[in-house]
Amino acid sequence: MIIEKIYELLKQNNFNFCTDTRKIKEGDIFFALKGDNFNGNQYALKALESKASFAIIDDASLAENDNLILVDDVLSAFQQLARWHRIQLNKPVIAIAGSNGKTTTKELTALVLSKVYKTHVTPGNFNNHIGLPITLLSCPIDAQVILLEMGANHQGEIAELCEIAMPNYGLITNIGKEHLEGFGSIEGVAKAESELYQYLLANNGKILVNMNDAWLSNMTKRFKQYYGYGHPSSDNFYAGGKLLRSSPTIEAEVDGIRFTSVLMGDYNFDNILAAVTIGKLFGVDINDIQEAISNYTPQNNRSQIIETDKNWLLLDAYNANPSSMELALKNFALSKANNKTIILGDMFELGKHADFEHKQLIELIKNLGLTSVYLAGAFFYQNKKDDGFLYFEDYESLLNYLLNNALVNRSILIKGSRGMALERLLSIL
Repeated sequence: MIIEKIYELLKQNNFNFCTDTRKIKEGDIFFALKGDNFNGNQYALKALESKASFAIIDDASLAENDNLILVDDVLSAFQQLARWHRIQLNKPVIAIAGSNGKTTTKELTALVLSKVYKTHVTPGNFNNHIGLPITLLSCPIDAQVILLEMGANHQGEIAELCEIAMPNYGLITNIGKEHLEGFGSIEGVAKAESELYQYLLANNGKILVNMNDAWLSNMTKRFKQYYGYGHPSSDNFYAGGKLLRSSPTIEAEVDGIRFTSVLMGDYNFDNILAAVTIGKLFGVDINDIQEAISNYTPQNNRSQIIETDKNWLLLDAYNANPSSMELALKNFALSKANNKTIILGDMFELGKHADFEHKQLIELIKNLGLTSVYLAGAFFYQNKKDDGFLYFEDYESLLNYLLNNALVNRSILIKGSRGMALERLLSIL
């Protein structure tokens, strides 16, 4: 009953809500969410003082106020409201999960679908238990398609997000060594990500499968029907193409039409094929799909190609895990770039696997024949060897070295976990 009441208030308020008192606009409904380092209940009265119309709280000790609405748990209520809104919208929901390439695939797909439909899409990386409900509750009534990114770092998280979003279509980009601290192993990753497919199977949804990924193609043995892309797969093959060039940018042929993209690497061709498959499923003309793909420009430190007065940069510093590092390094090593240099930062959230995975990466770099190598962070530093590579204990040490030893006329791959924030090097490169 209380959820229906709050939903009616949201509806009357044109779904203007806020979870951060610093961003409140007059009339907003404030949700007092809690986190590891904050308790939104403490800011509920401040929200009302800032002209919020109502504040949703779960602390019964707060002074009585007609504009405070008490629920058992604010986060649970927030998620239930998002699910209820999704039901009222009654529009197709597409979910994108996976270890690497979720955001790129989502952005490519959004451009493709937007050729025909008013598409509501996950902003940035709002892909968790709070970000996804925010995305859903922000969806306008006249949206025709809802495109959601789903992220996870532990078992059961994708299943929870599916219960909120109730997707009709879903794809997993790939299975890789992500968040091993939470998943435990790559087998754990596969089990967690496959929760999306399990939901779709149980609810008559449509499953899209990257047949270039061994883990995912193996899962198809359990599916009666699916839409495969990549390598042809018997009667279930739906979209494929020929990769003509993967560096410095992608050129390919799909359904007899030449595709170009500023992205590089064969792994990004998989992301393009995912967007093509969704576009075809939704009836978007192949020429419109081709145009959308060619107009895509990566942002936010993901696969960005930047040419400066000094160097050619491939900035992929939004995040990193062993699988994405391996793919990026192999593609960069095979590229025709001149004077190749790599600058890598530590990979985080690997738990007990951290030392082993960093050692493995160092060996991979040697085997690929890359010689101009800069490795920064505690994990790389504790595994340093007399191998000709330059090791730095932290970002500051790397920065100081580069300030005194400028890199010029180089082709540089920059990649590391979010906590390393290697995009800060742009100003000197």
